Parts: sequence; C-alpha cells; structure tokens
Amino acid sequence: MSSAPAMDPRQVPVIQVDTHLPPVPAVRLQPDALRQRFLVPPVWQPELVAEKQFMDRAPMHAAVLIPIVMHTAPTVLLTQRTAHMSTHAGQIAFPGGKLDEEDVDAAAAARREAYEEVGLAPDGLEVLGQLPLYTTGSAFLVTPVVALVQPGFKVLPNAQEVSDVFEVPLSFLMDPAHHQHHQLLWQGVERHWLSMPYHDGLRERYIWGATAGMLRNFYRFLSA
Repeated sequence: MSSAPAMDPRQVPVIQVDTHLPPVPAVRLQPDALRQRFLVPPVWQPELVAEKQFMDRAPMHAAVLIPIVMHTAPTVLLTQRTAHMSTHAGQIAFPGGKLDEEDVDAAAAARREAYEEVGLAPDGLEVLGQLPLYTTGSAFLVTPVVALVQPGFKVLPNAQEVSDVFEVPLSFLMDPAHHQHHQLLWQGVERHWLSMPYHDGLRERYIWGATAGMLRNFYRFLSA
C-alpha cells in the first residue's frame, strides 16, 4: 500500500491563481437563488472528479455535508479534523464520513455525520441537492450534499473527530482569485490540487485537497 505524500502542502509552490475567472455574483449566493439553481440545474461539467490514488484498497462510499449558513452574507461551515485520524488527519473538511448500513442514501449519511461530528440537527437542515461524486486519493467515493442552515445553531463538536469548527464566507470560496493550483512529483506520479487559504483575522484556515476540489465543482455549478 502506498502512502500519502509526506509534505506540508503550504510549502508546495503555487503554479497558477485563477484571477482570470469571474466570481459567482453575490445574488446567486443567496438562499432563494441557490434553491432555484438546484431546482433547475444548468448544463455543466465538474472540473475535478478524481485524485491520484495513494491508498491501494477497496473503494468506500462516503458523503459530506456542505452546510451553507444563511447569514445576510452566507458562509460555509467547515471543520478541522483531529490530528490522530487515520486519514486526512488535521485537515480542513466538511462534516461527513462513510455510509453506514442504516443510511438510506448519501443525504441521510451526510445528515447523520453532521449531527455526530458538530451537532447540526437533521431537522434544521434544508437539503438542496447533491454535487457529482468525488473520488479521493484515499479511495473514498464522496457524494457532496449541499444544505442550507439557519444561523443561531449551537455547535457541539465531537472531540474524537473534530478539533475546530468555523465558517468561511461563501463569496470568498466562490471567487477563483482565491483558488491556487499546486503541483508535486511524488513517487513518480505528478499530483495536482487546489488550495483556498483563508485568513479570518486571527489565523490561516488552509483549505486544500478534496475539500477545495469539491468547492471548485460547486463554483463551476453556480457559475454555469
């Protein structure tokens, strides 16, 4: 079994920043516009669907929740995984995990995981729809489930899985001027990924890898 590249992604040079692409207009980021976009989706293609594999194992189905908090300026709720996790330790992620036998579908799994990880009550989520399957280098077949969340909820992070919970403006994530491309040669394989580093005034939230890839697809969906 091969392993993930042993490197700090922050130290890998940026080869491109997409300042040439327009941001998603603010009006398209509002709840009613998001509802309409999923109700009548455009013709579009996801840009990123599979990472180079670094784990040789049977694929496992998983689901993540992309929770959009309906502030006046909407945000996306994200987590930071604890350092002892078996995969993607310490990375910024969406709430989510493997599908269990009792999960009737990906949306059910995403709801359950969001409740278990950060305390988001399933009945407080308005699921809008799903984005295309995303295959991680660790062999997870991930279905991203997009949902609206009313502000004012209480976050209850699971200390075994989540070291931090925070929000990032959706407008920041949907502006390609903040999308950085990286490239690395590892074990003879050229690997590419995106990062979207966000400074919240106190610290840098380094969003990269699968999380950034799924957000990039969300950008393509909203800008189509």
